[in-house]
Amino acid sequence: MKFDLHVHSFFSKDSNASHDDILKYASRNGLDGFAICDHDSIEGGIKCAKRAQEIGSDIIVIPGVEVSSSKGHILVLGIREPIEPGLSPEETIKKARQQGAVVVIPHPFKMTSHGIGYVEGLDTDAVEVLNSRCVTDGPNNKARKAAQELGFPMVGGSDSHEAEMVGRSYTNIDAESGTVEAVLDAIRKGHTSPGGGKTPTSFVVKQMFVGHLNKLGRRLGIR
Repeated sequence: MKFDLHVHSFFSKDSNASHDDILKYASRNGLDGFAICDHDSIEGGIKCAKRAQEIGSDIIVIPGVEVSSSKGHILVLGIREPIEPGLSPEETIKKARQQGAVVVIPHPFKMTSHGIGYVEGLDTDAVEVLNSRCVTDGPNNKARKAAQELGFPMVGGSDSHEAEMVGRSYTNIDAESGTVEAVLDAIRKGHTSPGGGKTPTSFVVKQMFVGHLNKLGRRLGIR
């Protein structure tokens, strides 16, 4: 099955992507499922999973979150309770494990997007080695090299902030069934391989503009 394990919805401050649009483009772009990983919020993933059921979608939605640890971002998949930002990576991962969640280190060497800067010594289930929003190949190549040397399973994710880009990069997952738990278990077992390509630079620039506009709106009290 083909999953995009790194998708942002409008519950992220730098995204305006609606859940209906994400579900539409996920189906259009050939995905079996995706994980909603909004910044420090689990609400989007939970609501998108419910929305998929409401409209009878065949797309599998994994509730997740992109936690801002003290050293960089960490993806937690299959989450049920919030994890507060600002904790050390080790404490963040510990809290994820207490929920039985899957841990992925996203874009570890993309420092402009709060990459954590390393993967060695971290209790992670996988490393994101193909992130569509890396404008150059360097961060992805470095992540792949580190994952291979350390024996970590490798995954891909679009890191999409616009619905059209969902599935731009993805993870092939060999799961025993089409349930969320079976998919998470396959990731834990390393039954994964990354695929796909990059997000066009125009979309990356547009998302950055939306993020700055949203921040300005909140400061002015109009968003």
